[in-house]
Amino acid sequence: MRNKDEGDIELAVHILSVSAALVGVCLTVIGLLQLVDRLRNSNTPLDNFLAVDAVLFLVSATLAYGSLRSQGVARRRQLERVADGCFLCALIIMACVATAIAFEIT
Repeated sequence: MRNKDEGDIELAVHILSVSAALVGVCLTVIGLLQLVDRLRNSNTPLDNFLAVDAVLFLVSATLAYGSLRSQGVARRRQLERVADGCFLCALIIMACVATAIAFEIT
């Protein structure tokens, strides 16, 4: 059976790795949206939302990294909670943008 500290560290590692990967996904989709917008001679604000989303994922990854490096248990848990909140907000934005992209492309 795992103790609470091991579970906290494992969660921070997952937030760090997934957030870092999703920053790359956001940047890739921004490039694709720019390409599609130029081919269609249109302009959508979705790439701006994805840029904000990438920053939120980056903040989440940075906070998770800070949590892993933190020596104090209370500080580690506080950083992890904020990282988790940023991560969830960024996921919600990403889902909304994906839905908007799906309806716009069709």
